[in-house]
Amino acid sequence: MSIWWSLHLRREAASVPLARRLLLGTMETAGVDPDVCFDLSVALGEACANAVEHGGAGGHGEAPDAYRVTAYLDGELCRIEVSDSGPGFPARRLSRRAAPAPAVAPAVAPAVAPAPTPVVLAAAPVAPAAALLAESGRGLCLIEQLTDHVYVRNQPGHGAVVSFDKILKWREDALLRAV
Repeated sequence: MSIWWSLHLRREAASVPLARRLLLGTMETAGVDPDVCFDLSVALGEACANAVEHGGAGGHGEAPDAYRVTAYLDGELCRIEVSDSGPGFPARRLSRRAAPAPAVAPAVAPAVAPAPTPVVLAAAPVAPAAALLAESGRGLCLIEQLTDHVYVRNQPGHGAVVSFDKILKWREDALLRAV
């Protein structure tokens, strides 16, 4: 069983719950375990909030007031990708990891971009008390805690891409259970 969808959303706060509800509705209807649905919806909300806050300035291929969310439920894996047209992540904060990202290429999807090169943010030293009191900067950490793999990269031109994967668990009564 494969399901995929892609949204082009305006960089407005109201777009975040819209994306979360669409993901939740899709996964609940398919029969994904509620705990997995919740984890992925929170991770998606954080990624969308980052795109809304930081994804402007108009980059390569995207309107400056828009960002894109793509979700793939393919067998036992869900991959979500959020891309924006902002300035991207500073080069000094990106560091490469050796392992390649697993490819998710649903047969029904249009040309799917190759699996992203896995990148993690190199954490800048922050005092623990300051990190706990910070109003922002926890989104990527939450995504990492709620999902199985996180890939962060910059797009050619401009913009950031955050992709994350989670292995799916299914309800016993799932209508579209993976085979």
